Amino acid sequence: MRDVTIGIIGCGNISAAYLRGAAASRLVRVKSVADLRPEASQARAAEFAVEATSIDRLLADPEIEVVLNLTVPQAHVPVGLDVLSAGKHLYAEKPLGTTVAGGRQLLAKAEAAGLRIGCAPDTFMGGGHQACRRAIDTGLIGTPVAGHAAIQTRGMEHWHPDPTFFFKPGGGPVLDMGPYYVTQLVNMLGPVKSVMAQGSSGYAARVIGSGAKAGQEITVEVPTTVNAILLFESGANITLSHSWDVWAHRRLPFEIYGTEGSLLVPDPNYFGGTPEFTRRNGAWEPLDITAQPFGANNMQHPLTGIALANYRIIGLLDMAAGIALGRPHRASGTLALHVLEVLEAIGLAAVEQRAVMIESRCDRPTPVPQGQDETVLWQ
Repeated sequence: MRDVTIGIIGCGNISAAYLRGAAASRLVRVKSVADLRPEASQARAAEFAVEATSIDRLLADPEIEVVLNLTVPQAHVPVGLDVLSAGKHLYAEKPLGTTVAGGRQLLAKAEAAGLRIGCAPDTFMGGGHQACRRAIDTGLIGTPVAGHAAIQTRGMEHWHPDPTFFFKPGGGPVLDMGPYYVTQLVNMLGPVKSVMAQGSSGYAARVIGSGAKAGQEITVEVPTTVNAILLFESGANITLSHSWDVWAHRRLPFEIYGTEGSLLVPDPNYFGGTPEFTRRNGAWEPLDITAQPFGANNMQHPLTGIALANYRIIGLLDMAAGIALGRPHRASGTLALHVLEVLEAIGLAAVEQRAVMIESRCDRPTPVPQGQDETVLWQ
């Protein structure tokens, strides 16, 4: 396997996780990083021993094959179009865009140019979630019929140093956290057929709680509590609750109910965790994930200290392997567009008080082979 040279545009909060993942990989080499704020790219370059450059120079560099777009969601489409115009493959942080129309622009341009698009989240490729996928595929809980998925927190403003964009159009808990949940649902259950929803906002304003902007007030312009019902083509009926108005709760991230049992799925914001299952009236049992890669704990949560598995870059590594081997990659633009359409439909359904049909379709990503490290992606 040859390594694939990448450049990164956007050196904000999430870039450190990607740079750490790239440094540990034999599949990619980060040559340079760029940001509209030169001080941000210079700081990341010094931290990870890569080159800081301008966005124009990065896009013109003939050595760079893939550009990782880590800008804010509102810039994902315009920056992505620039990347594709420069003849580079594109891998984007989630969501693919803030509108389906923008996402379709990206996919059309990539197809016309013979380029690839990949998009986070890649957490569905983690050991905990692939073990759940395998459990469903092998009929462990029978046919999935129903379930719920929930992200319930107090919001981003208490920890993020610059959280304003989360509460503006293109932000909100559905577009920000929804990609993790809907992508894992599609991974397990297949494409979504229709959506219904309700939305509301708990607070008219938020106060930044940390960093240089601490104390500044943000006017909230998007719903911060949204409850949706997703009907899948498979027939499964799933409730999806996303809220930044919750101080405490006891809900699990995921429960899937099948004809022969139930499955508890770990937090899709991370890669590991211990799933549990039960068969009909049986007791809950842990689901072994050790045969799957990308599931072992490798970090502590910065706020809670809880041990977690964080392999944030494996979707890009899989795309790099796909480029080198000439095979499809799993965190694809088609998957990301379908997820984005579902998220946009949730907002539309909440406003128009009706069921919204989903037009796009995608195949479930190919399961990740069992093994211990990134060499499973070389297949």
